[in-house]
Amino acid sequence: MPVYAIGDVQGCYQPLRALLTEIRFDPTRDSLWFTGDLVNRGPQSLEVLRYVKALSDRAICVLGNHDLHLLAMAAGAAKPKKRDALEKILAAPDKDELLQWLRRRPLLHHDDRLGYTLIHAGLLPAWTLTDAKRLAQEVQDLLRGDLMMDFFHHMYGDLPDHWNENLRGADRLRVIVNAFTRLRYCDLEGNMDLRPKGPPGSQPPDLMPWFQVPGRRSQDLRIVFGHWSALGLWQGDGVIGLDSGCLWGKSLSAVRLDNDPVKFFSVPCPSCLTPLS
Repeated sequence: MPVYAIGDVQGCYQPLRALLTEIRFDPTRDSLWFTGDLVNRGPQSLEVLRYVKALSDRAICVLGNHDLHLLAMAAGAAKPKKRDALEKILAAPDKDELLQWLRRRPLLHHDDRLGYTLIHAGLLPAWTLTDAKRLAQEVQDLLRGDLMMDFFHHMYGDLPDHWNENLRGADRLRVIVNAFTRLRYCDLEGNMDLRPKGPPGSQPPDLMPWFQVPGRRSQDLRIVFGHWSALGLWQGDGVIGLDSGCLWGKSLSAVRLDNDPVKFFSVPCPSCLTPLS
């Protein structure tokens, strides 16, 4: 059964449909893995959300930072940002159904048979797969429960910047969410720095991509992620980076994971970014 992972769509519905044509996607046979950030900034987030939801168990999607931002806005715990393009979802007649589906998406998906792990952004170097599964489940349980609103009011922020098992409450949850949905760079000790967003080589000298930190405890995994458009397509260090900058007029990419070696596909994209008013 073919399994394709697809990078950040972010509301770029037409490029997504073009990519599915390129890979000859058959919903009766094939499976799609999405790296998260289905929505925001692009012009057709509502159409993307409806389409992926309708795929049912043919699609697996992990949560990205823009997906969480949508949920926080819908809960009244976050204000719109300048480039947000979420109004159509929040005004849609099927809004509640869509948001209920979105809040039940995981932060991590692991497939033992394929030998791949899907996340949106990164794993802290101190985490094993067992750790990552457990910590992702903590946040997933909260999102699906009655404490979701309180969590969203405390979700935003860059600190703490490192993992400590003794963390509790909002600090603990914030570190977990930031790692899974915002991480790009760490220092040698595994501390996150969420400020640099450029490609490797542009960061301060004491930082490195999270997947290149020596002794990373997940280095035996094969990890697929998105989030980092400045990184572009990346294969190496045991990871596959799939955010090839569709939103910015570059390309939307997929990789077939059940092939050995894996096979990449891309379609060119017009800029989907909503202009600033």
